[in-house]
Amino acid sequence: MRLTIIMFVLALSTVTHAQNRDVMMAYQNNMQPLLEKVVNAPTDNERYNANELLVQLFDEALNVEESIHWKWDFGTRISVLTSSDRQFRIITWPVVRDNGEYECFGFVQSWNAKSERYDVYMLNDKSDEIISANEVVLEPENWYGCVYQELVETRHEGKQFYTLIGWTGVNPLVQRKVIEPIVFRSNSSKPQFGQALFRKEKNQRRLVLEYSRNAMVNVRYDEQTIRTYENKKVKKNGRTINMQMPKEMKAKMIIFDEIAPLLPGMEGLPQYYAPTGTELAYVFVNGRWELRDNAQGRLSDPKLNKEFTPLPKTDPAYKMNK
Repeated sequence: MRLTIIMFVLALSTVTHAQNRDVMMAYQNNMQPLLEKVVNAPTDNERYNANELLVQLFDEALNVEESIHWKWDFGTRISVLTSSDRQFRIITWPVVRDNGEYECFGFVQSWNAKSERYDVYMLNDKSDEIISANEVVLEPENWYGCVYQELVETRHEGKQFYTLIGWTGVNPLVQRKVIEPIVFRSNSSKPQFGQALFRKEKNQRRLVLEYSRNAMVNVRYDEQTIRTYENKKVKKNGRTINMQMPKEMKAKMIIFDEIAPLLPGMEGLPQYYAPTGTELAYVFVNGRWELRDNAQGRLSDPKLNKEFTPLPKTDPAYKMNK
């Protein structure tokens, strides 16, 4: 009798899994033509109307049981990042307006230990309204919108830390990259964006780099070389003295280009900012991101040197690059 019950439960589970898979496939098939319109439709109205339907379908699909396991396939047009422990998944994409401005959309699907299910949070891009973006903790309702390109996972004393790396086009003159932690408070599935994990940087909750649309700024998590110094006793002129000796070591780090105005007097105008040729890095040390100004990154994979997605035809920069 017991074996019969187990077999029945397993059979029911298999049927349910197959049904969920068919449902998710139907959602994806219905989203594909909408996404095509979001990217390539000729007017704002058409793009936003299609995007409204796309958002509705995503909201429904992410509430389907076990949808966290579904492998979304939208190429490079929609970013889907899932933590290795299945704590959460974050989905983001842009809509480009006729005037070249970007608005980002997205969802976070995160585990609720209390209810033992995944909750779904819609992300509302309020980046135009946020002041001192480097210093504020934000929630889904007032999100600093961007398309997340990479999810960095680190650990300290048994605790898991998540850091997101994102990009957005902003407007025809400026683009932006963001490095920000995402945190889930105990007994809550609701995400918070930005956290004081940046050592020695008072009040910093995220790093925002704004620079010219004509420049290319690299931000990536990779194993690269940094230079450190250690005290050593050395003999010099017959005396033993302490000297700081350089030592190179490899470590996993978020490495990024330092940016600055191209010309004096352009400070505070991001459309004139570009890489200086110096690379900086954040190394995760004792639960914090520690800034190092002696990184020596070497970009070996050219794919990492590209933006999130090919420019939509509606983006003014698309015509400039043709």
